[in-house]
Amino acid sequence: MTFDDQRYLPPEPGPDGKIDVTITYLEMREHPHIAKTTQPLAGHLAVIQARNPTVGFYRFLYYTAGEPWLWYERRSMDDNTLATLVTNSNVRIYVLYVDGVPAGYVELNLQVPSDVELTYFAIFPEFIGRRLGPWLLQWAVNTAWSGEPERFRVNTCSLDHPKALLIYQQQGFTPYRQETVRILDPRQLPSWRTT
Repeated sequence: MTFDDQRYLPPEPGPDGKIDVTITYLEMREHPHIAKTTQPLAGHLAVIQARNPTVGFYRFLYYTAGEPWLWYERRSMDDNTLATLVTNSNVRIYVLYVDGVPAGYVELNLQVPSDVELTYFAIFPEFIGRRLGPWLLQWAVNTAWSGEPERFRVNTCSLDHPKALLIYQQQGFTPYRQETVRILDPRQLPSWRTT
């Protein structure tokens, strides 16, 4: 996987097996009405809602999209807990397809309709570099604001794609808080080794 001809590798843990992660919290309080993003370098695009996705399909999305960025929180969830979460009527999962092939996904949490959260957003590794990220993020922003919330929020961290924070800001998100936490390297967790 390459980004701008530079190989991305997640950080190595310290002697204690832990990694420092800086989390940036962003929000928008009104629809930004950003000019249309540059057209992706891809074929036919479709974004389709995955209504009541199976656990297996959701794990495919989560693992494929999240492995390069060390997403770990949902890897250790049992199937029943994960099924309850992803089939919740206030959770919307949208899959981006390029020429019929899954290329990324968006997960919106509408538990509080006035405060929508972009819970997960990712482009699959094989599709990075085709301008799909800004295009899909703009789609997600427009979709979230179609419900007229008071706030739309997201967080990103230092383990995410090197351009993630910039792209969020270009689409109208503004940082409002930042913190650094020290986590156990997810690659050392039993749930990481089972996939």
